Amino acid sequence: MIPYNRIISAFAGTIVYPPKGRYGPRIQQDVQLVLLHTGEMTVEIDGNRLEVKPGSVVLLTPGHHELFTFSEHAESWHRWISVRVDKPEEADEWMGEMKSLPRIQPISEAMNRMTDLMLSIQSREGGNQDVLRSVGMAAVQLYADELNRIRSLEQVHSSVVKVKELIHDSFAEELTLNRLAEHGSVSPEHLVRLFHLHENTTPVKYVWKYRVLRALELLGSTGLSIAEISSRCGFKSTFHFARMVKQQTGKTPSEMRTSYWNGWQS
Repeated sequence: MIPYNRIISAFAGTIVYPPKGRYGPRIQQDVQLVLLHTGEMTVEIDGNRLEVKPGSVVLLTPGHHELFTFSEHAESWHRWISVRVDKPEEADEWMGEMKSLPRIQPISEAMNRMTDLMLSIQSREGGNQDVLRSVGMAAVQLYADELNRIRSLEQVHSSVVKVKELIHDSFAEELTLNRLAEHGSVSPEHLVRLFHLHENTTPVKYVWKYRVLRALELLGSTGLSIAEISSRCGFKSTFHFARMVKQQTGKTPSEMRTSYWNGWQS
């Protein structure tokens, strides 16, 4: 994607347009990601109209004529990330990659967080431009990577996607098979079949595997006690926690922590 040494600057912004708002016409100078959160937006790019709905992010590239018009009846809130690149007209390779990407796709939680991060950095006396350039570059790369994620999700049953999202968000809570199936709008038996098909495991085993994964992250990156980690990650007891970690890693939680902190010396 965009080489870091070609990035001159990066910044983010946020604005709410009143009904019948307009912006432009202009010639786009940057690689820009525009995130529409509320209202409506139409972008004319070299005379071609692109209708944008809330929850969508649009990729704009340098050198094109643009005109923005917003909802006739409601306020429209959008945010953006702009990446200014040195001599984009000479960057055939990465500009070619940009042109191969979809012009519009859903806003991911990760993209929202990157925008939040850039706005937060800027609020601190203008922000560190080196950091902003890095985050801006990462946001453009994330946009490209999201295409692969969306394609992979399209191949997975929607109930499995919904249940995995619940597990990832609520792994510390009690997650029974019935609760998972209800969230996925399928029967428990059907959910088990779907997980075998798409994840090669059962829903409940996936829950425990994910809990162990998150617990291992805390073991390696925090000084929390084993009892506290066990409780935070949804295990019934420290004994149960130790047994599950041993099953998946061959080591006890204490041994795993020592391995992390000693750089995996054998």
